[in-house]
Amino acid sequence: MKQRVSGATVVGTPSATSDADWRELRAMAFAALDHAYAPYSRFRVGAAVRSGDGRIYAGCNVENASYPASMCAERVAVATAVADGARDFVALVIATDAAEPAPPCGVCRQVLGELGPRLEVVSCTSRGGESRWSVASLLPSPFTPHSLDRS
Repeated sequence: MKQRVSGATVVGTPSATSDADWRELRAMAFAALDHAYAPYSRFRVGAAVRSGDGRIYAGCNVENASYPASMCAERVAVATAVADGARDFVALVIATDAAEPAPPCGVCRQVLGELGPRLEVVSCTSRGGESRWSVASLLPSPFTPHSLDRS
């Protein structure tokens, strides 16, 4: 299913997350964006993820001079949630200052696919742009725990 929202394409299923929940996630993602540490790329990202029981966790990107050691905002939010015992995720907002909404990177898609296979993802910009996807549309053939079966 594709829809147009604020000039951006929406891919996936209609949201089960309320408008009020999305507003709260957006606010938390933009608040996290303010704390991003991105001295190298200057591409600041904030994220907020909602667990199945309604708890919300925020994260921001944290870059490092050794680039592979950098962490994306989405994975920081998910790692914080996992450290608090959350495992099932239903909604994620990514916030940036970019001109166009940014989808999660490939590594983040893999993490989101394992811990939130029914996750709805919204990416929004400080300029009002917005795109929506399901994790399944972002990562149609994930490497899953089942992929590790040796029998």
